[in-house]
Amino acid sequence: MLFSGKALSVQMLDNGIAELTFDLQGESVNKFNRQTVSEFSQALDAIEAADGIKGVLLTSGKSVFIVGADITEFGGAFSAGPEGIADLMNKNNENMNRLEDLSVPTVVAINGYALGGGFEVCLASDYRVMGDQAKVGLPEVKLGLIPGWGGTVRLPRVVGVDVAAEWIAAGKEQRPDAALTAHAVDAVVPTDKLKDAALKLLGRAIDGELDYKARREVKKSPIPLNDTEAMMAFFTTKAFVGAQAGKNYPSPVAAVTSIEQGYKVGREEALKIEQEQFIECAQTDTAESLVNLFLNDQKIGKVAKGWEKKADKKIERAAVLGAGIMGGGIAYQSAYKGTPIKMKDIDQKGIDLGLKEASKLLTKLVDRGRMTPAKMGETLNRIEPTLSYDGFDNVDVVVEAVVEKLKVKHSVLSEVEGKVSDDTVIASNTSTISIDKLAEALKRPENFLGMHFFNPVHKMPLVEVIRGEKTSDNAIARVVAFANKMGKKPIVVRDCPGFLVNRVLFPYFAGFSMLVRDGADFQEIDKVMERWGWPMGPAYLMDVVGIDTGVHAEEVMAEGFPDRMGKSFKAASDVMYEAERYGQKNGKGFYNYEEDKKGKPKKVATDEAYELLKPHVAEPQEFEKDVIIERMMIPMATEMARCLEEGIVDSPAEADMALIYGIGFPPFRGGIFTWLDKIGMAEFVKMADKYAELGELYKPTERMREMAEKGETYYGDK
Repeated sequence: MLFSGKALSVQMLDNGIAELTFDLQGESVNKFNRQTVSEFSQALDAIEAADGIKGVLLTSGKSVFIVGADITEFGGAFSAGPEGIADLMNKNNENMNRLEDLSVPTVVAINGYALGGGFEVCLASDYRVMGDQAKVGLPEVKLGLIPGWGGTVRLPRVVGVDVAAEWIAAGKEQRPDAALTAHAVDAVVPTDKLKDAALKLLGRAIDGELDYKARREVKKSPIPLNDTEAMMAFFTTKAFVGAQAGKNYPSPVAAVTSIEQGYKVGREEALKIEQEQFIECAQTDTAESLVNLFLNDQKIGKVAKGWEKKADKKIERAAVLGAGIMGGGIAYQSAYKGTPIKMKDIDQKGIDLGLKEASKLLTKLVDRGRMTPAKMGETLNRIEPTLSYDGFDNVDVVVEAVVEKLKVKHSVLSEVEGKVSDDTVIASNTSTISIDKLAEALKRPENFLGMHFFNPVHKMPLVEVIRGEKTSDNAIARVVAFANKMGKKPIVVRDCPGFLVNRVLFPYFAGFSMLVRDGADFQEIDKVMERWGWPMGPAYLMDVVGIDTGVHAEEVMAEGFPDRMGKSFKAASDVMYEAERYGQKNGKGFYNYEEDKKGKPKKVATDEAYELLKPHVAEPQEFEKDVIIERMMIPMATEMARCLEEGIVDSPAEADMALIYGIGFPPFRGGIFTWLDKIGMAEFVKMADKYAELGELYKPTERMREMAEKGETYYGDK
């Protein structure tokens, strides 16, 4: 053994080959934390000092190669300013250069994920052999950053400027076929033959059959593009990337800029350019928010895993009551992730609709090459359509997804409880009805809770797991385990009208209704909020959700919180509802809808909605964009603060992730509490007090005022 540490080791194999293995102790994956970086340097010392080494093989002792940097170390480094950020980068950049400059050839065996810094190690090696189940990529833009250990320098010299810019700006993981086509790797082999293939390739380089030194020279030299080629390549790429990313996400353009400014120079100077761009990105609000979002995602994942461990049994069989679009979506997701599921309805038409939904989603995967027809058949076979309760005594979890009416749900829940075993957990996919009210129909309320999916089920990550007053910990644990198995992001919340996400969404809609009442143009509100970062403005969102659904939910919220959510005027949504303009579902809402070339609904503005609203709203007037933003966001923020204070949600991290995963809160803002921390509570309270006459929704809680006085934040010092 030439070197043995807690993250890396170097041992001699036959024929003068040294194997450098990454295997970070105490972790399920390899990552570049400060210890790994330090030991990488020591391992290179040992390799450089040893006699008789003819080549180096880089491997992983885990099921992945290296997943990237340790994001938990970013906060401290970034807060130390440019010097702290440079310090985080310099040592590993030195390591990458030393690896690239070794006096012997190097080959890396990529056995699993090689992302970010993990892929940058691969690029610093002379040759790359990839397992057929592995993935590579530079996803730093998803954190508001760019690659910082040579990714924007080496990748364009390996695969060309266009492909490198596309890969880095998109931040996507690349499959073996794409990596091989782009020449990012030299070979793809079955994982069980990976090490042998890598050793064979290394042997060819050692024997002089392959010219590894010429390869290195390409990576260390300027890129041979003439000025015209470069101008065309970078001008069009930056314009496209900028348009795709938008002004709120500067890092994709910064990555292309790094390639552009570095292509004419050698490695050392190009790395300095990359570092300058990285430091600039690292100091943006976007990077701070996206890094915080990443860490929050890890936190909610740990909480969910903690719940899963408490489950008394694994979820091996499930059932959904009510087929249709939602039931079909739930059945699809369960079957797609490997859990067999019964899909019951009282009507064959419902069954047919549910199966059609599942088939449609699976066909799309086949058409895109992400699933074979045989796998599609296997998945569909995991969905058992039924009009009866036969076999329900063997299921572990039943999800009720029937019509959103209390009497209907009471009847169905009571009926299914008599058909399942005493320990089967029953979950309702209700979006508004109290879990405690629904539990009144059951003899075993301890086995009952909410499992609120968001539509469309296959796309929306969030599942609210709603604890009723009598819900047992085991029921929670089992449903969280089921959600995890379905590939969802479960967040446990307590029962209240609207639960968490809808409870804070409808104050946002109330802010919209009051703006329209006071003479604001709903199209202008949509534009301002979309520019602020929402995927769609409130009028468009109401149309997508369904105005009839929204009006029903508003009634539930008004009944539950009459002081804040009761209305003293006819809201815009009520006007549309009474005119039977329900949104996309019947082609007319705030906007009219036509099919585009792909058959998807496209919104079209007309005068129809304005004419209907005219008798119920003030004279049209223009509002400053900041006024629109404040009037829209203050109600959402104050209501979320109440939810945290009441224990509806356990932590700011879970609250932030629920809004991001449930309704598309702008990720670059990090979440509602992250946004409040950036504003500062004193500033927020001052902002809210300007609108006190608008009612209770605009009044900060006493705790928020206390935080303002004491200078406290929701995340503290993180």
